[in-house]
Amino acid sequence: MIILVTGTSRGIGRATAEYYLSKGFIVIGCSRSFDNIIEDKNYRHYICDVTNEDNIKTMIRSIKKEYSYLDVLINNAGMASMNHFLLTPKSTYDKLFSVNTLGTFLMCRECSKIMRKSQNPSIVNFTTVAVPLNLEGEALYVASKSAVESLTRVISKELSSMKIRVNAIGPTPVDTSLIAGVPEEKIELLLKSQTIKRKGKFDDVLNVLDFFVSERSTFINGQILYLGGVN
Repeated sequence: MIILVTGTSRGIGRATAEYYLSKGFIVIGCSRSFDNIIEDKNYRHYICDVTNEDNIKTMIRSIKKEYSYLDVLINNAGMASMNHFLLTPKSTYDKLFSVNTLGTFLMCRECSKIMRKSQNPSIVNFTTVAVPLNLEGEALYVASKSAVESLTRVISKELSSMKIRVNAIGPTPVDTSLIAGVPEEKIELLLKSQTIKRKGKFDDVLNVLDFFVSERSTFINGQILYLGGVN
C-alpha cells in the first residue's frame, strides 16, 4: 500500500507515518521543511506547502513517476487558533482557511487524479470535535473545519464513480503542538463536554485511520467520525 500523509514532521502526522511504516507500507510524507525527517527505506519526504498549488502538483508528478499511483491520502496538516471573535485579525482568517480548507481541497483534487489505479483508494480528511461543540473562542478554526466536512461529503459523491472513498475524522484534544498554546482550563472545559472525559491518544486516532483505509470500510463513504463520545 502506498500512503501519502501531510504534515509528517511532528504530532499525529508523524505518528501516522511511523505506524504505517511499521506495517511495511510505502509512506510518502510532506512538510514545509526537512526538519525531523523520518529515516526509513520505505519513506519518501517532500518539501511541500499544502497551500501552494505548484508545490503540490510537483510532488504528485514525482509520486506518479516513481509509483504510478497512490492508494491513500491522509490530510493531516492543519493549524488552530484560539481567540475571541472580536479580537481576531484578518490574518488569522487567511492562515486558517488557507491551510485547513484550501490545503485539503488542493490535496484531494490532485491526489485523486493518481488514485484511479488503486484497488481500494481512500482519502481521510481531518476535522475536529470543536465543530459539533461550537467551541467558543475558535470561531475561525471551527468555520474552516466545517468547510472541510462539507467538502468531504460533496467530493465523496463526486469521486464515487472512481471508487475513491472520502471520509473524515474529528479528534478530541491530543497532546501535540496544535494545542500547546491552549490554556489548560479551556482543555478541561472541552473534555467535560465529552462522554469519554479524557484527552485523545495517538492510538485512538490511528484506530480510526486504520479502519477508513482498510477493506473493512469499503461500504463507508462521506462520513464524519468524532472521537470522545461527541456527536
